[in-house]
Amino acid sequence: MNIAKGIAYAQQFLAENLINDPYLNAKADSYLLLQSVTGLTKSQLMAFDDRALSAESQQKLTALLQRRAKGEPMAYILGETEFWSLNLKVSPDTLIPRPDTEILVEQALMIAKAKSQQQGNVSILDLGTGTGAIALALADELQKCGTKYRILGVDLVLGAVELARQNARQNHLGNVEFQQSSWFENVTERVDIIVSNPPYIDSQDVHLQQGDVRFEPLTALVAENQGYADLQKIIENAPRFLQPQGWLLLEHGWQQGEKVRSFFSENLWHSVQTVKDYGGHERVTLARLA
Repeated sequence: MNIAKGIAYAQQFLAENLINDPYLNAKADSYLLLQSVTGLTKSQLMAFDDRALSAESQQKLTALLQRRAKGEPMAYILGETEFWSLNLKVSPDTLIPRPDTEILVEQALMIAKAKSQQQGNVSILDLGTGTGAIALALADELQKCGTKYRILGVDLVLGAVELARQNARQNHLGNVEFQQSSWFENVTERVDIIVSNPPYIDSQDVHLQQGDVRFEPLTALVAENQGYADLQKIIENAPRFLQPQGWLLLEHGWQQGEKVRSFFSENLWHSVQTVKDYGGHERVTLARLA
């Protein structure tokens, strides 16, 4: 079997075995899997598609295809994914970063740059950092524009903390630290901005049995009180860890905006607003401390 036949075989296999997956891109997945087993780039695969695949590569491809056929996310199979402009390692200890979370990064960046202009620097806390995606995307952009910053990312899961540290090193980003903490438990300083994409899915939500989330850690997805428990906890406790005029930005479910805004209002936050995602759904709510 050569590369061309391997690509064709992989596409057909995925199309036949993931027929009910609305997000399947059999061609793209096939190229990514062949890149993984051969170590070649996509352009090299296309240029040398008559090159023979070794028996070892064929065996690896078959094993990866079987995993993908069971619905396992490509990010977990490949051990990495792209977020913002960064290549990030992922593992079953962490959620897979999604495009909607870039809305949170965009909003935090605008506030961070404004804060830096006012005071010469900015400090940020990322709660439930996972792969470190939010913290590292912010660091990357602030570093590029010469902003002085300090970012701390915390996560309950030690494996996630270690993975985030690897991602920081891999992307050559400094002034970012990661430590283990259950929300604010081990946080000892006040910051200018707090960001978080906490668990916000109801444990009874039928979507937990569909798609990629079947393979992701429930502790990073599900919260009590119909998905609102962690959102409410962060809103209530964040003032003790923010500087005056500090900001809190939270990602939440597309139908949770109204309730999240009410939590902010009940706790006397100011300038409460919700930003929609690329699909037009309410996705990020932010507010300023008095």
